Amino acid sequence: MSLKVAVQMDHISTIQIGGDSTFAMLLEASKRGHSLFHYEPDQLMMLDGKVKARMAPLTVQDVEGDHFTLGSEEMLELTDMDSVLLRQDPPFDMNYITTTHLLERVHPQTLVVNDPAHVRNAPEKIFVTEFPDLMPKTLISRNGDDIRAFREEVGDIILKPLYGNGGAGVFRLTSDDQNLASLLEMFEQMFPEPFMVQQYLPDVRAGDKRIILVDGVAVGAINRVPAEGEARSNMHVGGRAEAIGMTAREHEICERIGPALKERGFIFVGIDVIGDYMTEINVTSPTGIREVKKFGGADIAALIWDAIEAKV
Repeated sequence: MSLKVAVQMDHISTIQIGGDSTFAMLLEASKRGHSLFHYEPDQLMMLDGKVKARMAPLTVQDVEGDHFTLGSEEMLELTDMDSVLLRQDPPFDMNYITTTHLLERVHPQTLVVNDPAHVRNAPEKIFVTEFPDLMPKTLISRNGDDIRAFREEVGDIILKPLYGNGGAGVFRLTSDDQNLASLLEMFEQMFPEPFMVQQYLPDVRAGDKRIILVDGVAVGAINRVPAEGEARSNMHVGGRAEAIGMTAREHEICERIGPALKERGFIFVGIDVIGDYMTEINVTSPTGIREVKKFGGADIAALIWDAIEAKV
């Protein structure tokens, strides 16, 4: 089966291919003989009810510094594609949300991965709250009194933007940290929406595990250990990846959430687990594929394409 596949992403020249999940998916698509077309979110448009994008044919190779070739751009209708990969990085802002509205007009005639309507309705830090018994004690509010009372109750907290990504703007505040008032002032100026506040989990020192699910089934995991003196485990802020298996509790978490992911058309999902608790469900632009394979795990890009091909 040869498919025509458009990928909506940040420009391919900007990615670091060694750890980029979108690139892993493109390599596997190319290996299978699928035709690839590249466009950025700003090139998406609607004219007379038809959703189009100025796309360029794309070829890829796993060579650092020479990983792609783009052909001449052409305005194409998305309904001429078999599938669209929704893979630009957040922020999950109104621009991102608008692209999901446009992509919703072509899905499922053209299979969009992940389902754009459900991506829009399931931002990672809110979707996870559907499973309160699986996550740490959590408050969503921008009211300073609520947040101070929450810290008084639970002790150390993690404060982060509700629609942030990649560990940006994530702060750990101890029970006696005197910077809370100043930090809340800064957040109030920067973010119009509520903030997420979670009980700090000391287990993060042993790692923040990324578990990847394909079509609702757990297929691999990687542990991300924060650097000394750092509360965040994200790779680009110094987190260290290491091979790891899954615990009985983590299998329980995945079995609980799997049906909800499958029902919403989420083919590729990454969840974050610290100790016994899930902290996020990532559906916008999950990562971790290349790290799992690097440490001897499953070829998740191949599993994703198996799922896409079955649905197309």
